[in-house]
Amino acid sequence: MADTPQTTGADLIPVASYARTSQDTPQRDARGVRNQHRINERTVRAHGCVVVATYTDNARNATKDDRDRPGFDHLLTDLHRGHAFTAGPLRGVVAVADDRLYRRPEDFIRFMAALTSEPGRVYVDRDGLRDPYSKGGLLRGAESLQGAIAEGQTRSRRVQDWHWSRAMDGLPHSGPRPFGWLEDRTTLHPVESVLVRTAIEDRIAGKPVGVIAGEWSALGITGTRGGSPSPQTVTQIITAPRVCGFRASRGVLLADPEAGEPIVGMWQVIVTPDRWRAACATFSAGNLYMHRGPLSPRLTGRTTGPKYLASGFLRCGGELEAGVSCRRSLGGSRSSRSSRSPYNYICNGAAGRGCGRCAISGPLVEEAIERLLFPADGQGKVSLPESIRLRWQSGEMGFDEKRKVIASVFSCLEIRPGKKGRAAWDHSRVVPVWKWADRVPAEPAV
Repeated sequence: MADTPQTTGADLIPVASYARTSQDTPQRDARGVRNQHRINERTVRAHGCVVVATYTDNARNATKDDRDRPGFDHLLTDLHRGHAFTAGPLRGVVAVADDRLYRRPEDFIRFMAALTSEPGRVYVDRDGLRDPYSKGGLLRGAESLQGAIAEGQTRSRRVQDWHWSRAMDGLPHSGPRPFGWLEDRTTLHPVESVLVRTAIEDRIAGKPVGVIAGEWSALGITGTRGGSPSPQTVTQIITAPRVCGFRASRGVLLADPEAGEPIVGMWQVIVTPDRWRAACATFSAGNLYMHRGPLSPRLTGRTTGPKYLASGFLRCGGELEAGVSCRRSLGGSRSSRSSRSPYNYICNGAAGRGCGRCAISGPLVEEAIERLLFPADGQGKVSLPESIRLRWQSGEMGFDEKRKVIASVFSCLEIRPGKKGRAAWDHSRVVPVWKWADRVPAEPAV
Protein backbone atom coordinates (compact mmCIF):
# COMPACT_ATOMS: atom_id res chain seq x y z
CA MET A 1 0.00 0.00 0.00
CA ALA A 2 1.34 3.46 -0.89
CA ASP A 3 2.56 5.66 1.93
CA THR A 4 0.28 8.48 0.78
CA PRO A 5 -3.22 7.41 -0.34
CA GLN A 6 -4.59 9.35 -3.30
CA THR A 7 -8.12 10.46 -4.15
CA THR A 8 -9.51 10.04 -7.66
CA GLY A 9 -11.65 12.40 -9.65
CA ALA A 10 -14.05 14.58 -7.72
CA ASP A 11 -14.52 12.07 -4.89
CA LEU A 12 -14.10 13.57 -1.45
CA ILE A 13 -13.00 11.51 1.54
CA PRO A 14 -15.31 12.07 4.56
CA VAL A 15 -13.20 12.71 7.65
CA ALA A 16 -13.65 13.74 11.28
CA SER A 17 -12.07 16.97 12.53
CA TYR A 18 -10.55 16.76 16.03
CA ALA A 19 -9.42 19.76 18.10
CA ARG A 20 -8.00 19.98 21.62
CA THR A 21 -6.46 22.60 23.86
CA SER A 22 -4.91 22.11 27.28
CA GLN A 23 -6.23 25.45 28.54
CA ASP A 24 -9.01 27.77 27.48
CA THR A 25 -8.48 31.48 26.92
CA PRO A 26 -9.04 33.87 29.86
CA GLN A 27 -12.33 34.86 28.21
CA ARG A 28 -13.48 31.20 28.19
CA ASP A 29 -14.51 31.58 24.56
CA ALA A 30 -12.98 28.32 23.22
CA ARG A 31 -11.12 30.33 20.59
CA GLY A 32 -8.25 27.85 20.38
CA VAL A 33 -10.34 24.83 19.40
CA ARG A 34 -12.40 26.92 16.99
CA ASN A 35 -9.23 28.01 15.22
CA GLN A 36 -8.02 24.41 15.02
CA HIS A 37 -11.26 23.30 13.37
CA ARG A 38 -10.95 26.22 10.95
CA ILE A 39 -7.42 25.14 10.02
CA ASN A 40 -8.62 21.55 9.65
CA GLU A 41 -11.30 22.69 7.19
CA ARG A 42 -8.67 24.47 5.10
CA THR A 43 -6.37 21.45 5.23
CA VAL A 44 -8.94 18.91 4.02
CA ARG A 45 -10.01 21.13 1.14
CA ALA A 46 -6.42 21.11 -0.08
CA HIS A 47 -6.18 17.31 0.06
CA GLY A 48 -9.43 16.05 -1.41
CA CYS A 49 -11.35 15.51 1.82
CA VAL A 50 -14.41 16.95 3.53
CA VAL A 51 -15.19 17.31 7.24
CA VAL A 52 -18.46 15.57 8.12
CA ALA A 53 -18.20 15.60 11.93
CA THR A 54 -16.29 17.54 14.57
CA TYR A 55 -15.00 16.37 17.96
CA THR A 56 -13.71 18.80 20.56
CA ASP A 57 -11.91 18.66 23.90
CA ASN A 58 -11.58 22.22 25.13
CA ALA A 59 -9.23 22.78 28.08
CA ARG A 60 -8.44 19.05 28.35
CA ASN A 61 -4.95 17.85 29.20
CA ALA A 62 -3.70 14.84 27.19
CA THR A 63 -0.51 14.19 29.17
CA LYS A 64 -1.93 13.06 32.51
CA ASP A 65 -3.57 9.65 32.71
CA ASP A 66 -6.33 10.78 35.09
CA ARG A 67 -7.81 13.35 32.72
CA ASP A 68 -10.93 12.44 30.75
CA ARG A 69 -11.28 13.49 27.10
CA PRO A 70 -14.88 12.79 26.13
CA GLY A 71 -14.45 14.19 22.61
CA PHE A 72 -11.50 11.89 21.92
CA ASP A 73 -13.32 8.89 23.39
CA HIS A 74 -16.39 9.62 21.26
CA LEU A 75 -14.24 9.94 18.15
CA LEU A 76 -12.75 6.48 18.77
CA THR A 77 -16.21 5.01 19.33
CA ASP A 78 -17.44 6.45 16.03
CA LEU A 79 -14.33 5.22 14.18
CA HIS A 80 -14.92 1.70 15.46
CA ARG A 81 -18.57 1.98 14.42
CA GLY A 82 -17.62 3.41 11.03
CA HIS A 83 -19.91 6.41 11.03
CA ALA A 84 -20.81 9.50 13.05
CA PHE A 85 -24.50 9.36 13.92
CA THR A 86 -26.43 10.91 11.01
CA ALA A 87 -23.28 12.49 9.50
CA GLY A 88 -22.53 9.34 7.54
CA PRO A 89 -19.44 7.17 7.09
CA LEU A 90 -16.02 8.17 8.42
CA ARG A 91 -12.94 7.33 6.37
CA GLY A 92 -10.35 9.34 8.24
CA VAL A 93 -9.34 11.96 10.76
CA VAL A 94 -7.80 15.42 10.46
CA ALA A 95 -5.95 17.34 13.18
CA VAL A 96 -3.56 20.28 13.16
CA ALA A 97 -0.86 18.13 14.80
CA ASP A 98 -0.43 14.62 16.18
CA ASP A 99 -0.04 15.86 19.75
CA ARG A 100 -3.57 17.22 19.66
CA LEU A 101 -4.76 13.61 19.44
CA TYR A 102 -2.26 11.78 21.64
CA ARG A 103 0.58 12.48 24.04
CA ARG A 104 0.69 9.07 25.75
CA PRO A 105 1.50 5.64 24.30
CA GLU A 106 -1.86 4.28 25.50
CA ASP A 107 -3.77 6.93 23.55
CA PHE A 108 -1.60 6.39 20.44
CA ILE A 109 -2.41 2.66 20.50
CA ARG A 110 -6.13 3.32 21.05
CA PHE A 111 -6.25 5.87 18.24
CA MET A 112 -4.41 3.71 15.71
CA ALA A 113 -6.57 0.69 16.57
CA ALA A 114 -9.75 2.71 16.03
CA LEU A 115 -8.52 4.44 12.86
CA THR A 116 -7.42 1.19 11.22
CA SER A 117 -10.40 -0.87 12.39
CA GLU A 118 -11.64 -0.73 8.80
CA PRO A 119 -9.58 -0.70 5.56
CA GLY A 120 -9.10 2.41 3.44
CA ARG A 121 -8.83 5.00 6.24
CA VAL A 122 -6.55 8.07 6.07
CA TYR A 123 -5.00 10.50 8.53
CA VAL A 124 -4.71 14.12 7.42
CA ASP A 125 -2.51 16.88 8.78
CA ARG A 126 -1.06 20.03 7.23
CA ASP A 127 1.61 17.94 5.44
CA GLY A 128 -1.01 15.96 3.55
CA LEU A 129 -2.60 12.51 3.63
CA ARG A 130 -0.92 9.76 5.61
CA ASP A 131 -1.47 6.03 5.24
CA PRO A 132 -1.92 4.71 8.82
CA TYR A 133 -1.54 1.07 7.66
CA SER A 134 1.96 1.43 6.21
CA LYS A 135 5.27 1.17 8.02
CA GLY A 136 6.06 4.76 7.08
CA GLY A 137 2.79 6.03 8.49
CA LEU A 138 3.28 4.19 11.77
CA LEU A 139 6.86 5.44 12.09
CA ARG A 140 5.76 9.04 11.63
CA GLY A 141 3.11 8.60 14.30
CA ALA A 142 5.61 6.98 16.68
CA GLU A 143 8.12 9.78 16.12
CA SER A 144 5.45 12.34 16.92
CA LEU A 145 4.56 10.42 20.07
CA GLN A 146 8.20 10.31 21.21
CA GLY A 147 8.53 14.05 20.65
CA ALA A 148 5.30 14.75 22.55
CA ILE A 149 6.41 12.63 25.52
CA ALA A 150 9.81 14.36 25.69
CA GLU A 151 8.19 17.78 25.42
CA GLY A 152 5.66 16.93 28.12
CA GLN A 153 8.35 15.70 30.51
CA THR A 154 10.47 18.80 29.94
CA ARG A 155 7.50 21.09 30.45
CA SER A 156 6.41 19.22 33.58
CA ARG A 157 9.89 19.50 35.13
CA ARG A 158 10.02 23.19 34.25
CA VAL A 159 6.65 23.86 35.88
CA GLN A 160 7.56 21.86 38.99
CA ASP A 161 10.86 23.74 39.33
CA TRP A 162 9.05 27.06 38.93
CA HIS A 163 6.55 26.23 41.69
CA TRP A 164 9.29 24.88 43.99
CA SER A 165 11.42 28.02 43.52
CA ARG A 166 8.46 30.26 44.29
CA ALA A 167 7.70 28.21 47.39
CA MET A 168 11.30 28.35 48.64
CA ASP A 169 11.19 32.13 48.23
CA GLY A 170 8.07 32.24 50.39
CA LEU A 171 5.88 33.58 47.59
CA PRO A 172 2.12 32.88 47.69
CA HIS A 173 0.50 30.05 45.76
CA SER A 174 -0.51 30.77 42.18
CA GLY A 175 -4.05 30.18 40.98
CA PRO A 176 -7.29 31.48 42.53
CA ARG A 177 -6.85 33.60 45.65
CA PRO A 178 -7.07 31.64 48.91
CA PHE A 179 -10.05 32.22 51.17
CA GLY A 180 -9.06 34.77 53.83
CA TRP A 181 -6.82 36.96 51.67
CA LEU A 182 -7.35 39.70 49.09
CA GLU A 183 -6.47 39.33 45.40
CA ASP A 184 -2.83 40.20 46.11
CA ARG A 185 -2.70 36.95 48.18
CA THR A 186 -0.72 38.86 50.80
CA THR A 187 -3.16 41.17 52.58
CA LEU A 188 -5.82 39.68 54.86
CA HIS A 189 -9.43 39.94 53.77
CA PRO A 190 -11.20 42.01 56.44
CA VAL A 191 -14.22 39.66 56.68
CA GLU A 192 -12.97 36.24 55.60
CA SER A 193 -9.85 36.29 57.77
CA VAL A 194 -11.95 36.95 60.87
CA LEU A 195 -14.23 34.03 59.95
CA VAL A 196 -11.23 31.71 59.55
CA ARG A 197 -9.69 32.81 62.85
CA THR A 198 -12.99 32.33 64.68
CA ALA A 199 -13.53 28.93 63.01
CA ILE A 200 -10.10 27.74 64.16
CA GLU A 201 -10.77 28.77 67.76
CA ASP A 202 -14.27 27.24 67.66
CA ARG A 203 -12.91 24.00 66.29
CA ILE A 204 -10.24 23.81 69.00
CA ALA A 205 -13.04 24.36 71.54
CA GLY A 206 -14.91 21.35 70.12
CA LYS A 207 -17.47 22.82 67.71
CA PRO A 208 -18.40 20.45 64.84
CA VAL A 209 -17.12 21.62 61.47
CA GLY A 210 -20.58 21.04 59.97
CA VAL A 211 -22.00 23.63 62.34
CA ILE A 212 -19.31 26.10 61.29
CA ALA A 213 -20.15 25.50 57.62
CA GLY A 214 -23.83 26.07 58.38
CA GLU A 215 -23.04 29.35 60.14
CA TRP A 216 -21.06 30.55 57.15
CA SER A 217 -23.90 29.62 54.79
CA ALA A 218 -26.40 31.50 56.97
CA LEU A 219 -24.20 34.59 56.61
CA GLY A 220 -24.23 34.24 52.82
CA ILE A 221 -20.52 33.43 52.65
CA THR A 222 -19.26 31.81 49.45
CA GLY A 223 -15.88 30.45 48.46
CA THR A 224 -13.44 32.23 46.18
CA ARG A 225 -14.92 30.32 43.23
CA GLY A 226 -18.51 31.05 44.20
CA GLY A 227 -19.41 27.74 45.86
CA SER A 228 -21.32 27.34 49.11
CA PRO A 229 -19.23 26.31 52.15
CA SER A 230 -19.30 22.64 53.09
CA PRO A 231 -17.70 20.83 56.04
CA GLN A 232 -14.94 19.58 53.76
CA THR A 233 -14.07 23.01 52.36
CA VAL A 234 -14.09 24.57 55.82
CA THR A 235 -11.76 21.81 57.03
CA GLN A 236 -9.40 22.47 54.15
CA ILE A 237 -9.39 26.21 54.85
CA ILE A 238 -8.63 26.01 58.57
CA THR A 239 -6.03 23.23 58.27
CA ALA A 240 -4.09 24.82 55.39
CA PRO A 241 -0.56 25.74 56.60
CA ARG A 242 -0.88 29.15 54.96
CA VAL A 243 -3.13 30.31 57.83
CA CYS A 244 -0.07 30.41 60.12
CA GLY A 245 2.38 31.55 57.42
CA PHE A 246 4.00 28.19 56.57
CA ARG A 247 4.73 27.39 52.92
CA ALA A 248 3.92 23.95 51.53
CA SER A 249 4.42 22.38 48.11
CA ARG A 250 2.97 19.12 46.75
CA GLY A 251 1.69 18.10 50.18
CA VAL A 252 4.97 18.72 52.03
CA LEU A 253 5.92 21.52 54.43
CA LEU A 254 9.05 23.20 53.08
CA ALA A 255 12.02 23.82 55.35
CA ASP A 256 15.20 25.86 55.02
CA PRO A 257 17.94 23.37 53.98
CA GLU A 258 20.47 24.92 56.36
CA ALA A 259 18.49 25.96 59.43
CA GLY A 260 15.83 23.27 59.12
CA GLU A 261 13.12 25.75 60.06
CA PRO A 262 9.83 25.91 58.10
CA ILE A 263 9.77 28.33 55.17
CA VAL A 264 7.63 31.31 56.18
CA GLY A 265 5.58 32.92 53.45
CA MET A 266 5.52 36.58 52.53
CA TRP A 267 1.89 37.20 53.54
CA GLN A 268 -0.05 38.26 56.60
CA VAL A 269 -0.99 35.36 58.89
CA ILE A 270 -4.34 34.59 60.47
CA VAL A 271 -3.23 32.55 63.51
CA THR A 272 0.02 31.43 65.13
CA PRO A 273 1.60 28.05 64.26
CA ASP A 274 0.57 26.68 67.68
CA ARG A 275 -3.12 27.44 67.06
CA TRP A 276 -2.90 25.93 63.54
CA ARG A 277 -1.38 22.73 64.93
CA ALA A 278 -4.04 22.60 67.65
CA ALA A 279 -6.80 22.88 65.03
CA CYS A 280 -5.18 20.16 62.87
CA ALA A 281 -5.01 17.87 65.90
CA THR A 282 -8.83 17.82 66.09
CA PHE A 283 -9.09 16.02 62.70
CA SER A 284 -7.97 12.63 61.48
CA ALA A 285 -4.94 12.80 59.22
CA GLY A 286 -6.90 11.92 56.07
CA ASN A 287 -9.04 15.07 56.38
CA LEU A 288 -6.17 17.55 56.65
CA TYR A 289 -5.24 19.96 53.90
CA MET A 290 -1.80 18.32 53.67
CA HIS A 291 -3.37 14.97 52.78
CA ARG A 292 -5.96 16.06 50.24
CA GLY A 293 -5.70 16.65 46.52
CA PRO A 294 -3.91 14.84 43.67
CA LEU A 295 -0.41 16.02 44.64
CA SER A 296 -0.62 15.23 48.34
CA PRO A 297 1.01 12.12 49.85
CA ARG A 298 -1.42 9.24 50.24
CA LEU A 299 -1.95 7.75 53.69
CA THR A 300 -2.69 4.35 52.14
CA GLY A 301 -2.07 2.64 48.85
CA ARG A 302 -5.63 3.33 47.74
CA THR A 303 -6.38 5.82 45.01
CA THR A 304 -9.26 8.23 45.31
CA GLY A 305 -12.16 8.14 42.89
CA PRO A 306 -15.92 7.70 42.59
CA LYS A 307 -17.47 4.73 44.37
CA TYR A 308 -20.66 4.52 42.33
CA LEU A 309 -21.04 4.18 38.57
CA ALA A 310 -23.24 7.25 37.98
CA SER A 311 -21.46 9.58 40.42
CA GLY A 312 -20.89 12.97 38.82
CA PHE A 313 -23.34 12.39 35.96
CA LEU A 314 -26.67 12.95 37.76
CA ARG A 315 -28.45 16.28 38.19
CA CYS A 316 -31.44 16.97 40.41
CA GLY A 317 -34.68 17.67 38.55
CA GLY A 318 -36.50 18.89 41.66
CA GLU A 319 -38.37 22.16 41.23
CA LEU A 320 -37.19 25.09 43.36
CA GLU A 321 -39.79 27.53 42.02
CA ALA A 322 -42.02 27.80 39.01
CA GLY A 323 -40.04 26.65 35.99
CA VAL A 324 -36.67 26.51 37.79
CA SER A 325 -34.99 23.16 38.49
CA CYS A 326 -32.45 22.52 41.24
CA ARG A 327 -29.81 21.03 38.86
CA ARG A 328 -27.45 20.19 41.73
CA SER A 329 -25.31 17.09 41.45
CA LEU A 330 -26.63 13.97 43.18
CA GLY A 331 -24.18 12.12 45.40
CA GLY A 332 -24.04 8.42 46.17
CA SER A 333 -24.85 7.20 49.66
CA ARG A 334 -25.15 3.78 51.30
CA SER A 335 -28.55 2.57 52.43
CA SER A 336 -29.46 -0.32 54.71
CA ARG A 337 -33.23 -0.01 54.18
CA SER A 338 -33.44 -2.27 51.14
CA SER A 339 -31.40 -5.18 49.86
CA ARG A 340 -32.60 -4.28 46.38
CA SER A 341 -31.19 -0.76 46.72
CA PRO A 342 -28.06 -0.94 48.91
CA TYR A 343 -27.15 2.60 47.87
CA ASN A 344 -28.99 5.66 46.60
CA TYR A 345 -28.22 8.87 44.76
CA ILE A 346 -29.38 11.87 46.79
CA CYS A 347 -29.62 15.63 46.26
CA ASN A 348 -27.76 16.97 49.29
CA GLY A 349 -29.76 19.72 50.97
CA ALA A 350 -27.13 20.33 53.69
CA ALA A 351 -25.61 23.79 53.94
CA GLY A 352 -27.93 25.10 51.23
CA ARG A 353 -26.22 23.15 48.43
CA GLY A 354 -29.34 21.53 47.02
CA CYS A 355 -33.08 21.17 47.42
CA GLY A 356 -32.74 17.88 49.34
CA ARG A 357 -36.04 16.65 47.90
CA CYS A 358 -34.84 14.21 45.27
CA ALA A 359 -33.42 10.70 45.80
CA ILE A 360 -33.36 7.59 43.63
CA SER A 361 -32.20 4.00 43.92
CA GLY A 362 -28.65 3.47 42.68
CA PRO A 363 -29.35 0.15 40.91
CA LEU A 364 -32.44 1.72 39.28
CA VAL A 365 -30.34 4.53 37.81
CA GLU A 366 -27.69 2.16 36.51
CA GLU A 367 -30.32 -0.16 35.01
CA ALA A 368 -31.90 2.86 33.28
CA ILE A 369 -28.51 3.95 31.91
CA GLU A 370 -27.92 0.47 30.50
CA ARG A 371 -31.36 0.52 28.83
CA LEU A 372 -30.54 3.88 27.22
CA LEU A 373 -27.17 2.68 25.97
CA PHE A 374 -28.34 -0.73 24.80
CA PRO A 375 -32.12 -0.72 24.14
CA ALA A 376 -33.72 -4.15 23.74
CA ASP A 377 -35.10 -3.34 20.28
CA GLY A 378 -31.80 -1.84 19.10
CA GLN A 379 -33.55 1.41 18.15
CA GLY A 380 -31.91 3.76 20.65
CA LYS A 381 -30.65 7.30 20.24
CA VAL A 382 -27.10 6.05 19.85
CA SER A 383 -25.68 2.92 18.29
CA LEU A 384 -22.70 1.63 20.22
CA PRO A 385 -20.58 -1.19 18.82
CA GLU A 386 -21.82 -4.70 19.60
CA SER A 387 -18.47 -5.49 21.21
CA ILE A 388 -19.07 -2.77 23.83
CA ARG A 389 -22.54 -4.13 24.63
CA LEU A 390 -21.25 -7.66 25.05
CA ARG A 391 -18.38 -6.61 27.29
CA TRP A 392 -20.65 -4.37 29.40
CA GLN A 393 -23.42 -6.90 29.91
CA SER A 394 -21.11 -9.89 30.42
CA GLY A 395 -19.30 -8.13 33.26
CA GLU A 396 -16.01 -8.10 31.37
CA MET A 397 -15.94 -4.29 31.17
CA GLY A 398 -14.46 -2.63 34.25
CA PHE A 399 -15.86 0.21 36.36
CA ASP A 400 -13.63 2.96 34.91
CA GLU A 401 -14.26 1.91 31.31
CA LYS A 402 -18.02 1.93 31.89
CA ARG A 403 -17.78 5.49 33.21
CA LYS A 404 -15.87 6.50 30.09
CA VAL A 405 -18.63 5.02 27.91
CA ILE A 406 -21.25 6.99 29.88
CA ALA A 407 -19.18 10.19 29.61
CA SER A 408 -18.84 9.75 25.84
CA VAL A 409 -22.61 9.55 25.32
CA PHE A 410 -24.29 11.73 27.97
CA SER A 411 -23.64 15.30 29.07
CA CYS A 412 -25.56 14.39 32.22
CA LEU A 413 -28.74 12.62 33.32
CA GLU A 414 -31.51 14.53 35.04
CA ILE A 415 -33.36 12.72 37.83
CA ARG A 416 -37.02 13.61 38.18
CA PRO A 417 -38.57 13.44 41.67
CA GLY A 418 -40.44 10.22 42.45
CA LYS A 419 -44.10 9.87 43.35
CA LYS A 420 -45.13 8.82 46.84
CA GLY A 421 -46.61 5.36 47.15
CA ARG A 422 -45.24 4.13 43.83
CA ALA A 423 -43.49 0.84 44.57
CA ALA A 424 -42.44 -0.17 41.03
CA TRP A 425 -39.22 1.11 39.55
CA ASP A 426 -39.87 4.00 37.18
CA HIS A 427 -37.07 4.20 34.60
CA SER A 428 -38.63 7.32 33.05
CA ARG A 429 -37.37 9.30 36.05
CA VAL A 430 -33.89 9.13 34.47
CA VAL A 431 -33.90 11.71 31.63
CA PRO A 432 -30.75 11.73 29.45
CA VAL A 433 -29.07 14.88 28.19
CA TRP A 434 -27.23 13.57 25.15
CA LYS A 435 -23.87 14.82 23.99
CA TRP A 436 -23.64 16.12 20.47
CA ALA A 437 -27.37 16.87 20.72
CA ASP A 438 -27.35 18.36 17.22
CA ARG A 439 -26.74 14.84 15.90
CA VAL A 440 -29.32 13.10 18.08
CA PRO A 441 -32.99 13.37 17.04
CA ALA A 442 -35.01 15.38 19.55
CA GLU A 443 -37.60 13.75 21.81
CA PRO A 444 -41.11 14.18 20.44
CA ALA A 445 -43.21 16.71 22.33
CA VAL A 446 -45.62 15.14 24.79
